[in-house]
Amino acid sequence: MDRKKSILITGGAGFIGSHVVRRFVNRYPSYLVVNADKLTYAGNLENLVDVDTAENYVFERLDIQDAASVSDVFYKYNITDVIHLAAESHVDRSIQGPLEFVKTNVLGTVNLLEAARMHWKSESDHVFHHVSTDEVYGSLGPDGFFTEDTPYDPRSPYSASKAASDHFVSAYYHTFQLPVKRSNCSNNYGSHHFPEKLIPLIINNILMERELPVYGAGLNVRDWLWVEDHAAAIDTIFHDGIIGESYNVGGLNEWTNIDLVHKLCDLMDEKLGRTQGHSRALIRFVKDRAGHDQRYAIDAGKIERELGWTPSLQFEEGLERTVDWY
Repeated sequence: MDRKKSILITGGAGFIGSHVVRRFVNRYPSYLVVNADKLTYAGNLENLVDVDTAENYVFERLDIQDAASVSDVFYKYNITDVIHLAAESHVDRSIQGPLEFVKTNVLGTVNLLEAARMHWKSESDHVFHHVSTDEVYGSLGPDGFFTEDTPYDPRSPYSASKAASDHFVSAYYHTFQLPVKRSNCSNNYGSHHFPEKLIPLIINNILMERELPVYGAGLNVRDWLWVEDHAAAIDTIFHDGIIGESYNVGGLNEWTNIDLVHKLCDLMDEKLGRTQGHSRALIRFVKDRAGHDQRYAIDAGKIERELGWTPSLQFEEGLERTVDWY
C-alpha cells in the first residue's frame, strides 16, 4: 500500500506520546506511524499493546541524542513528517541532573531538525510539529494567562532545556525555512502516566496507604488538561495549523495542588469504600521544590478561534476516568 505520509512520532511509548500514536494509527490508516522511543524509565510499550499489530504501525528503539541513528530512521522509512514529543520531563530530576535534559531536549531536538533539513527537499509536503510546555513562560502571579506572545522566562533546568529547544525550532524555520509548527501545553492527566507525577503518585499512594507528599503549603496553581484532549489538539495543529505558528493548549482548569489532592483523596475514599477523611490524613507537607513556579495558566483562545479546538471533557469526569483506570 502506498502511504500518504510516513510520520515519525518521537517519545511515542511515553504518556502523551502513546495517546498520540494510538490516535494516529486508528484515525489515519493511510499513514505509516513510526514510533521512535529510547524506552527509558518513562517509556513503556505496554502502553500500546492495542495497536502494536496494526499494519500501519512500526516501532524503532531510538536515542535522539545519536544523530546518525536519527538520520538512519529518516532514510529507512522515508520520513515525511515529525511529531516530536521525546523529552526528559520531570522537574525534580532536572534539578538533580540537568545535563541529561540538555542532551535529550536540546541536542536531541537539533538532531531531529538537522535530519529533517537534510532529508526533506521541499518545504510544501512536510510538517515538523514540536510539542513543548507552558513551563517555558515562567511563573504567573494571581492574575493573567500565558499567550503565544508571552516572553520566555524558564525557572528550572527542565523548562530552560525546553525553551532552548523551542528557540532552535523557531530558528530552523526562519533560517532554513523548515516547515515547523509548535505547541505549548499545560499539565496533562489521564491513563498511562508514569507514577512520579502528581496525580498518579497520589492515586498510587492512596491505594497503598502511603504518605501523600505535597510541596510547601500546596498553594501552587496548575492548569490541567485531559491527555486525550491534548492528543486531539496535536492532531488538529498537525493537519490544520499554519506553518511557522505556535499554539498554546490548555484546559481553562486551574487547581491549587492541595485542592487537587483533597479532591483525589475524597474520590478515592468513595471508590475504595473508606470513610471520608481517611486519605486526607495521609497528607504530609514537604520542603518546597527549588525554583517552584507559583502559577501556570494558559490562554488557549488562538487554537479555539483559528482551528476550532476546545477541551472535550470536564475535569471531574476526566479525573474519575483516570482514577478508574489506575
